[in-house]
Amino acid sequence: MACLRMVVRLAGPSRFRSSATLSALQQLKVQPSQFLWRCHPVICCSTSAPSNDITVHYRHGRPVLALPLPSRQEKCLFFLRPMLTTVSDLIHDIRREDSGVSSASVFTTDGVSVASGTPMDALLNKDFHLCINGVIYNVHSEQREPLTSERVTSMEDVKNAVHMLHTALHIPEHHLMKEKELQQKLDILKQELMPLEQMKAQLDLRAERSSSRALWVGLALLSVQGGALAWLTWWVYSWDVMEPVTYFITYSTSIGVYAYYVLTKQDYVYPDAKDRQFLHYFYKGARRQQFNVRKYNRLKDELSSVEEDLRRLRNPNQLKLPVEQIQPSAE
Repeated sequence: MACLRMVVRLAGPSRFRSSATLSALQQLKVQPSQFLWRCHPVICCSTSAPSNDITVHYRHGRPVLALPLPSRQEKCLFFLRPMLTTVSDLIHDIRREDSGVSSASVFTTDGVSVASGTPMDALLNKDFHLCINGVIYNVHSEQREPLTSERVTSMEDVKNAVHMLHTALHIPEHHLMKEKELQQKLDILKQELMPLEQMKAQLDLRAERSSSRALWVGLALLSVQGGALAWLTWWVYSWDVMEPVTYFITYSTSIGVYAYYVLTKQDYVYPDAKDRQFLHYFYKGARRQQFNVRKYNRLKDELSSVEEDLRRLRNPNQLKLPVEQIQPSAE
C-alpha cells in the first residue's frame, strides 16, 4: 500500500485516471475480497414469499394438479379423474403420497367447506381453496368448453361401454361367490327344517285322521237322524205329527249354518269346513307336542326366498348365456 501511495503522488491526478493505473488498483482491491470469499461461504436468499396460486392444467384431456408437498419440498403431479373420483379420493391420494400431511380439506372461494363425497367434475367447474397442514393454496380451474348434446351422448355411450366391460370381467366371479353363499345358506336352512318337517308330518297325519273321523261321525249322525225320523213317522206316529218336528229340525239346521258364517266369515262349504277342522286338530296337536309353528313358517319363508334367488341367479339371462329353445308341449 505504501508503494501505491508513492505511485499516486508521482503520477498525479491525471496519471491516476489512466487505464493501466485503474486496472492495477482493481487487481489490488479484488484480490483481498477473493481471498475472503474463499474462506466464508456465500448464501443467497430472496425476500419474496412463495406463491400459493395453483392452476389446474389439462394434459391429453385429463386435468393435472401440480401440488407442492410439505415434507418433500417439491411439486407433485396429480392426474385427476373427474367422473370417477371425489374430493375424498383426492385427499386420500395426497396423504398417501406424503405421509407428513396431517390435515387436508377443500373449501370454496367463500370459505365454505366442500363435502368429501363431492365429485371432482363438479369441483373443477370453479376455483377453490385447498388447505394442507394449515397452508391454503388457491387453485384456479381452467374454463372448459360447455358440453354439447353430441358430446354428452358420446360420453354416455362410453360410460355404458365401460359398465358392460366391467360387468363382463367381474360378474361371473360375483355370480360364483353369490351362488356359493346362497347354497351354504340353503343347506343350513334345510338342516334346521329337517326335524321340524318330521314332526309336522306326524302332526299332519294325526290331524288328517281326526278330521276324516269327524266327517264319518257326521255322516253316521245324519243316517241315525234319518232312520229315527222314518221310524217315528211310519211306526210310532203319523205324518201329521212328525211334519212340524221335521220342519223345526230343518230350521235349526239353517240357524246352525248361519251361525257358522257369523263366526268364521265363510260359507259352509264342505271342503272349507274340512280344512278348518284339519287346522283345529293340527294346532291342538302342535301345542301338545310343543311344535313351534312360527319358527317353522319363518324358516320356510327364508328357504323359499333363497331358492328364488338361486333360480334367478342361474337364469340364462342373468348369466348372459343363450336362452334354451322352448320345446313345444306334447299334446
